[in-house]
Amino acid sequence: MYKNIKELEKTIGYHFSDFHLLEHALTHSSYTNEKHLKKQECNERMEFLGDAVLELVSSEFLFHENPDMPEGELTKTRASMVCEQALAFCAKEIRLGEYLFLGKGEETTGGRKRDSVTSDALEALIGAIYLDGGFASAKEFIHKFILNDLENKKLFFDSKTILQEIVQAEMEEEIFYKLLKEEGPDHNKTFYSAVLIGEDVYGKGSGRTKKAAEQQAAYHAILNIRDRK
Repeated sequence: MYKNIKELEKTIGYHFSDFHLLEHALTHSSYTNEKHLKKQECNERMEFLGDAVLELVSSEFLFHENPDMPEGELTKTRASMVCEQALAFCAKEIRLGEYLFLGKGEETTGGRKRDSVTSDALEALIGAIYLDGGFASAKEFIHKFILNDLENKKLFFDSKTILQEIVQAEMEEEIFYKLLKEEGPDHNKTFYSAVLIGEDVYGKGSGRTKKAAEQQAAYHAILNIRDRK
């Protein structure tokens, strides 16, 4: 069951003048289908709007922060900053999944933790803030919750690549990823993985996919290597 969405306002530090906009942003299509509501009452149109606002704000941020970066590199960097995995990571930090209105089927199959669901809801939330408080309010939210701590986020998202580069440059051993176990039913599994460098385990991780578990394991391996220096 979803939590009281008034709590979400406190978490993000923004209070809606039109509370219905927040409810709309948190309404997944599975809920409107189950309740036989109009298609427009789900958050997909608001997600469309929020995506456009996010693209503009993140583009402006990169433009000013990287005056010598060429257009192609700016485009590539922006894409990594606002990709599904990145937005899901940000959504998790504000526990957005806990406040969503989901249909029973989506709820049962783990929709509250599904990256595609939470990342879309985050964009819808941006759209709702834009409609309620204007561009300045939406921009403030994006800077506070999405464009913050980018260096650490990049390390997390690109951890397998970064770990590979570190090992190639500084070590002679090879990297191996090992699936330790998997738990839960097929529609809602959790995978647990370890990353080994040579014969030693350097990091462990878990996730809803094998790739996500490996990414987390690689992230902890990088932190481990840094601590050893």
